[in-house]
Amino acid sequence: MSLIWQADFYRSPLQNTQEQVLWELLVCDQTRSFEFTANCPQSQANSTWVAQQLQLAGREKLPDLIQVFRPQSLNLITIAGNNLGIQVEATRRTLALKQWLAAKQYPVIVDKLPPLPLPENLWGEKWQLATIPACDIIDEFIERPVPILQIPEFLKPINLGLASTVPIPGVIIYGGRKSMGLAQWLKESNPVALNYIAGTPDGLVLEAGLVDRWVLATFTDEEVTAAGKLYQQRKQLSQGLHFLLVQPDDSGMTYSGFWLLQQEE
Repeated sequence: MSLIWQADFYRSPLQNTQEQVLWELLVCDQTRSFEFTANCPQSQANSTWVAQQLQLAGREKLPDLIQVFRPQSLNLITIAGNNLGIQVEATRRTLALKQWLAAKQYPVIVDKLPPLPLPENLWGEKWQLATIPACDIIDEFIERPVPILQIPEFLKPINLGLASTVPIPGVIIYGGRKSMGLAQWLKESNPVALNYIAGTPDGLVLEAGLVDRWVLATFTDEEVTAAGKLYQQRKQLSQGLHFLLVQPDDSGMTYSGFWLLQQEE
C-alpha cells in the first residue's frame, strides 16, 4: 500500500530570536497519526533545506507520494521530492493537513484568480442540469466504456454515508464533435467542483487545479437561474457531491468523460 504524506511549506506567524520571519514545514499522513514540523529563517527556505527535513521525517520510510495544496509551496517541495525520488501531487484534497493548519490557526485559504472564459474551441453545443440517484451514479458509468472516468474511492456515495435515494446533482455537456477534446482538456485541468454563481449574468464556474477557475456558461434566463439555485441547494443535501458528464449527444449511447466532484477550498 502506498505511503502518502501531505505537506505545506509557508511563512508562519513565528519569528526567531533575531525577529526574523520563519518558514515552517508541516508534514503529516492522511490520518495525522504521523506529524512532523520544522522551521527555518526565510534566508534558508530552499529546496535543499526541504529535502533535508523530508529525509529526517522519513528516517524509517520515505513516502511514495507527497500531496501539496498551496501553490507557493509546490515548486520547492516538488524539487525536493524529485531529488529524493518522491512523486509530488498538486491537489486541493489535503483534508488532514488543512485540519492541522486550522487547529494551529494558520491560513488555509489560498488566493484565487478571477474565472477565465472556457477556450472557444472547446465549447460544445448545449448543456443541462440533471440529477442521478446516489444508488445509480456509480453503476451507471463504471460498467460502460467511458474514455475518461474519474470516480475517487472516497467520493463514492456509500463512503460518504449518503442514502441511496439522495439525488446527486450535476451538469451534462453535449459536446458534439468537440466532446472528446473538451473531456481531454478537463482531465488535464483536474476538475474539483462546479458551482452556480449568481451575478450579472449568472454563470457556471469550474474550480480546477489548485487555484484555477473557468466560466463554463453564462445565462440570464430566469428558469435557468432557478435551476442553478436548486442545483446549489441539492449539493448541500449531498454533502457537496456532484458530477460533470461530457457526451457527444443526448442519445445516451456514448460518453466522453465523467467526474465525481466535491467542493473543496
